[in-house]
Amino acid sequence: MYNYSRVNPSIVSVARGDVTGDKVSDNVYLTGTKTPESPFIQNITLVVQDGRTGRTRNVQLSENAGYNPTLFLGDFTGNGVDDILIRIDSGGSGAFTYDYVYSFVNNNPQLLFDINVYNEQFQYDVSYQDNYKVKVISKINHLTYLIDISLRDPEYLSEIYNANGKLKSPIEGFVNPLSGLYPVDFDSNKVYELLAYQKIAGRYNADALGYVLNTLGWKNDRFILQNQNVAVGGY
Repeated sequence: MYNYSRVNPSIVSVARGDVTGDKVSDNVYLTGTKTPESPFIQNITLVVQDGRTGRTRNVQLSENAGYNPTLFLGDFTGNGVDDILIRIDSGGSGAFTYDYVYSFVNNNPQLLFDINVYNEQFQYDVSYQDNYKVKVISKINHLTYLIDISLRDPEYLSEIYNANGKLKSPIEGFVNPLSGLYPVDFDSNKVYELLAYQKIAGRYNADALGYVLNTLGWKNDRFILQNQNVAVGGY
């Protein structure tokens, strides 16, 4: 077994499964430096111990500080070997997450999903419209969504609209970077897709209008957008 006493920084998350592809279960860890009297963790590192040889390999993460780092092992590419999904909460007011998916076949780490690449690709325009509507344009697939905000608090609406439903002045909203990445096997074929959440905000971050939900599936050598929805919750 892995020698806990020699790990510095300490182990903050553990999972076990065959990630190297040799049919032998491996030990997968996240290590990090804990902050005294705080749940904040720095220098979060992926560590894989080969179950057959006992050798370990470390992978540095580009965003490696935050809260509640977790591991999930599952097959995202369809090759029958577990991949490694890492999630770290940023802890900021935007509730962003730092998410990565690694393949470790033959002890060769390959980054399959990078949070920074995702956030660059999935961009949106958000603008308030007349008649209590907010328009959301998804640039990656050129789709437009309209959110009806007519049931919002009358005081909120009166700050934005005249009595006839006309905007008092142009207002732009925004969509946050990734704020949740979840493994879901939508078609029950033992290969996981990624369900990505991004919050739609109005005039400020706490002014939540809904979420963009993107389903990503592996095709050839990358994750591609399979489906997109906009979910609107109660105000």
